[in-house]
Amino acid sequence: MTVSLLKNTFAVFLLLATLGASADETKHSAEKRKFNLPPSAELGYAIRAQQSGLQLSGNAVLKWNAVDNVYHIEAETRAMLVGKILDSKSDGSIDDFGLAPATFAEKRFHKDPTTTSFNRDNKLISFSTGENTYPIKGGEQDRTSAIWQLIAVARGAHSKFKEDSEWEFFVAGQHDAEEWSFKVDKMESIRTPMGNMNAMHVVKVPPPDSKGQMVDIWLAPSLEWYPVRLRFTEPNGDYVEQTLETVNKTAKQ
Repeated sequence: MTVSLLKNTFAVFLLLATLGASADETKHSAEKRKFNLPPSAELGYAIRAQQSGLQLSGNAVLKWNAVDNVYHIEAETRAMLVGKILDSKSDGSIDDFGLAPATFAEKRFHKDPTTTSFNRDNKLISFSTGENTYPIKGGEQDRTSAIWQLIAVARGAHSKFKEDSEWEFFVAGQHDAEEWSFKVDKMESIRTPMGNMNAMHVVKVPPPDSKGQMVDIWLAPSLEWYPVRLRFTEPNGDYVEQTLETVNKTAKQ
């Protein structure tokens, strides 16, 4: 059970997609928003989790780099006793919509690696496993890039990124894609090893008819809007929480 929880919920951006529609069946709009990319950085997180009363711990390192209209995101998560449980990478360019992924690669604990491709010439999203495809209209993200696109939009939106506002993105996972809706909650004080920080609480909830994962993100305006805490909660109450420990703004790709 412990390993199962780790496989399915650990990581900066490990969110399960459930839709399996094809490009012809899926409709999503392309929406341009103002965005302001945060400075490149390497972020270190402490991780704690709980399953049926069992406490788990680990750490994660997230590397974010955006230079000369090209970006690279890399996340690695480790848990005590079992070692590395997640490797994910997102690479692409920066266009009028913001982050424009080209490749999203993910390797989970005891699972084969997967690759999601955003073919800009054919304007299709495809997957290394399965036959699903989705149209590229502009603004589509992968699981790893989605939160950084949200951060860029928050930095560019200023007063519009406020309580009760909602921000939707079309997000591709390992096998399929779906709409993600982020709702802004309120500013909260978050305790971290770096001190207390005021952070905007943003919630990604599954659709009403879904029993998927709920995601809570706390973005700190005073720290470039980096995520200072993330929490992934399963329908049964099990959770994984990541809290920022270190920031190195001089990180390079």
